[in-house]
Amino acid sequence: MSSRRGVGLSAFQNRSALSTQFASHGASLRSNHASSLQNQLSVFQSLLHNFAVQHGDTIKSDPTFRAEFARMCNAIGVDPLAGSNVKGKSGSKGKGSWWAQTLGGDVNDFYFELAVRVVELCRATRGENGGLIGVEECRETVGKGRGIGGGMDISDDDVLRAVKSLDSLGSGFSVVTVGSRQMIRSIPKELNTDQSTVLEAIQVLGYVTCSMLEDNLGWSNARSETVIQDLLADSLIWVDAQSPEKEYWSPSSMGLDDL
Repeated sequence: MSSRRGVGLSAFQNRSALSTQFASHGASLRSNHASSLQNQLSVFQSLLHNFAVQHGDTIKSDPTFRAEFARMCNAIGVDPLAGSNVKGKSGSKGKGSWWAQTLGGDVNDFYFELAVRVVELCRATRGENGGLIGVEECRETVGKGRGIGGGMDISDDDVLRAVKSLDSLGSGFSVVTVGSRQMIRSIPKELNTDQSTVLEAIQVLGYVTCSMLEDNLGWSNARSETVIQDLLADSLIWVDAQSPEKEYWSPSSMGLDDL
């Protein structure tokens, strides 16, 4: 017969007590670790604030430096545009964005003004491009100040942040990627996969025809015609009927200088 004794009730109780101790110790370690990380984050944020104050003039005037600084902010969880829809001037209820609190109203107002100019440009060109304009084209046009006031020294990053600041307003403005280009969409409508494919092909080739889509993508004539007609209806492409076969161009790929 086996000389081993069965496991008694006390063994289960000891195991339960040991599990409780491990759980308590684990909770204590997590709490200490979280507290340490919070202290480190506070130190980083304090150093970031001091850096912003020290280099405030450069941040305001140099778009490249401003973009890198904004990326530093995002890396430690500081959103420079948070609360940017609330003016932070005296007499207002809100404190304004982090930009306004740290550097005063100049940078905060800069993004407000840039967002307004982006909206004006998108509305002015919507009839030509169907509400889809390249970020680079937007930056160049706003930078030149063509028809919308004086020029602004800005980067693509500034334009993207200005568009992002419109999210809280439910404006319908967003940034989408078509092929290798980032585009600002100012109409609240999603592009389906076929539409994105056609726009990307136009971006690469300059134009497309229905036969090109059918030969290269294996689409049926009905599928090609449907996609083309949908894009034409939204003014996202133009048609050149002078060629033997109709050619379809994208004004967003051509740029304003080519129109």
